[in-house]
Amino acid sequence: MKMFSIARACAAFGGFWIFMHGALAEVPPLFVLNSLDADVSVVDPVTWTETARIAVGKEPHHLYLTPDEKSLIVANALDDSLTFVDPRTAQVQRTVRGIVDPYHLRFSPDMKWFVTAANRLNHVDLYHWNGKDLALVQRVATARTPSHLWIDSRSTTVYATMQDSDELVAIDLATQRIRWRVQTGAMPADIYGSADDKRLFVGLTGDDAVEVFDVSGPEPVSVHRIRTGSGAHAFRAAGDGRHLYVSNRVANSISKIDMHTQQLVESYPVPGGPDCMDLSADGRFIYVSARWARRLSIVDTHAKQVVRQVPVGKSPHGVWTLQHAPR
Repeated sequence: MKMFSIARACAAFGGFWIFMHGALAEVPPLFVLNSLDADVSVVDPVTWTETARIAVGKEPHHLYLTPDEKSLIVANALDDSLTFVDPRTAQVQRTVRGIVDPYHLRFSPDMKWFVTAANRLNHVDLYHWNGKDLALVQRVATARTPSHLWIDSRSTTVYATMQDSDELVAIDLATQRIRWRVQTGAMPADIYGSADDKRLFVGLTGDDAVEVFDVSGPEPVSVHRIRTGSGAHAFRAAGDGRHLYVSNRVANSISKIDMHTQQLVESYPVPGGPDCMDLSADGRFIYVSARWARRLSIVDTHAKQVVRQVPVGKSPHGVWTLQHAPR
């Protein structure tokens, strides 16, 4: 009887372990792009270990999850290619070549347009997307060093920052022409648009602030600067429709700003040059690449500090996960 009970207990535990193992295996990984290693680290968010490396092209800089969340796209700037990865299994789906200098990338919300910023070649490329293939429609000459992109919620306008000429440019998708350009503060980088498309937030990497533009009228107007920290660079929405995180690479911090009041709410110390970020589904943890420290840092926004670091590759840049708070 004892042996039978033990056997039943072991069988039950074994079934439970298999169930739990299967459940844990279904947790999607985090992806950290290593720009100087030409690969992507796959990080298990349960054990917090790097489980694999995905080889991609030369100098990958940014990751982007397609709006339908079926593919994670890696932009390989010096390889003139895109690597499509399954965000659930971390398996490479395909490689698309002939995409010239894709430094930054973005789909329009309606998924009809795919846009890349050619950082070293001074142009923005507009592609039509039919659900499978990309077709170049227009190459728009811009200004010096196009950096980051944003597309409005109606899929009508592309906004691009010019890192070395200190400009913000608006491109009309219907005509594929520049609608306007405006001067910004020093070294504009990432852009984030308000839900009503009336405001743009621009990180000034050459300064210590986020510059706010009113783009609701025929001409853009700079209306405010929010002091965050030196090297204000990349954004991630907090998922509540109101707050926005910005990484300050030089100040080694992440700031939280209120988009409604345009005020700084709080800041968190993050060593190693915090760069691109993603956010846990419950909004509590920020996953951020420590660009100069070869680490993925996990910031607890309740404790207001880094609570874990995971070693990754050289010059980690982009971070993305399928299990995320609303963007």
